[in-house]
Amino acid sequence: MAPEQLFQFILSISILVILHELGHFIPAKLFKTKVEKFYLFFDPWFSIAKKKIGETEYGIGWLPFGGYVKIAGMVDESMDTDQLKKPAEPWEFRSKPAWQRLIIMLGGVTVNFFLAWLIYSCLSYFKGEKYYDNAKFEAGIAVTSEGAKMGLKTGDKILKIDGKPAERMQTSIMNMLFANNVTVLRDGKEVTFPVNEDGVAEVLKANEAKLYFSNRFPAVVDSIAPNLPAAAMGLKKGDKIIEINNQPTQYYDQVTTALLQNAGKPISVKVDRNNQVETLQTTLGKDGKLGFGINGALAQKELDKTQVVKNYTFLESIPRGFERTIDVLVMQVKQFKIIFNSKTEGYKKVSGPIGIIKQMPETINWEFFWSFTAMFSVWLAFLNLIPIPGLDGGHVVFTLWEMITGKPVPQKVLENAQMIGVIFLLGLMVLIFGNDIVKWITGKF
Repeated sequence: MAPEQLFQFILSISILVILHELGHFIPAKLFKTKVEKFYLFFDPWFSIAKKKIGETEYGIGWLPFGGYVKIAGMVDESMDTDQLKKPAEPWEFRSKPAWQRLIIMLGGVTVNFFLAWLIYSCLSYFKGEKYYDNAKFEAGIAVTSEGAKMGLKTGDKILKIDGKPAERMQTSIMNMLFANNVTVLRDGKEVTFPVNEDGVAEVLKANEAKLYFSNRFPAVVDSIAPNLPAAAMGLKKGDKIIEINNQPTQYYDQVTTALLQNAGKPISVKVDRNNQVETLQTTLGKDGKLGFGINGALAQKELDKTQVVKNYTFLESIPRGFERTIDVLVMQVKQFKIIFNSKTEGYKKVSGPIGIIKQMPETINWEFFWSFTAMFSVWLAFLNLIPIPGLDGGHVVFTLWEMITGKPVPQKVLENAQMIGVIFLLGLMVLIFGNDIVKWITGKF
């Protein structure tokens, strides 16, 4: 774990937590509600730093799992109920009208949403958007065995996902994991098929969700493994494999298929070597591998041919920022389809702080940083709206109940629900963090 990774993660989380809690703090102050504490990170037993200004203690805790504002007269994660045993004071949260309490509770997620919108709008305006255009994959896609199990075939051209045009490779890779069906151009015909959940499970298990399909590129040799058929037959760096046993191999995926089909058999391989066709012969092992590495730079060059750079004017960037925010929100919701699915077992791929830090670039990358911060801001907004006691969504549900029925939820019910919610969330945090530690120790990140 590089220091730069840790720095970017802590900075991003700090920005998000402070602004989220400001979303609660500001309306609380506007409605003349006393705020006792405003903390970045949690401070059980002790804090790293603190200072009281006016009626509010501002501080930094030592446990980097978020942050909080402690609002007087509110049942919160601190479970401090001493004040609640006394008659309500006019400056307490419980004394305020339900509509004011609802605004205070929704303030955090509202800030998260608008922050993501602002960041995505700025990124669209200042950086534009780069993506690989599925329509430019002239020879279609190359599919791994996991992608094939989902229903894809090498040579397919991706057209639609769940009936919506699939323009971008990067988003298609993610969206297809959550989709019900995909439409492709296959052998000159449009074909729509359901996404096989067993294939999604295989993709997730393979830890290669980013690579279950890619562009097709020629098989140009970059390296030769010793003591394997490639070395024995005289294959050289720079050779382009164009035929195996009279079977044309224009693309690398065709080479791997032809080799597997001829596993354990003698083969004749034609290569383009300095614009001259050479014929080489060898016998494959039972694994069907020659033992050569491909030219990754060439593969990337072929992929770069499909890249599109889209720029936005200031006025265009604002609605585009909103679209990107909604797209991320929809994707977060869809993730629950595979996280809690017994077939896909997506819950095994859920990462905590360590897993997220490991995904950060090892050098400071501000464009990635702000993209990550926007995405995580949407994620925090979504998570906090889940109606679990202990989260903003739990408080919102109880407040809406009061507004609809005209009767407040009994104080004891609020306290018990909050206790259950806090225990559940703490248990979940221990489970996720423990899973991170196990993966780290076993080298499975």
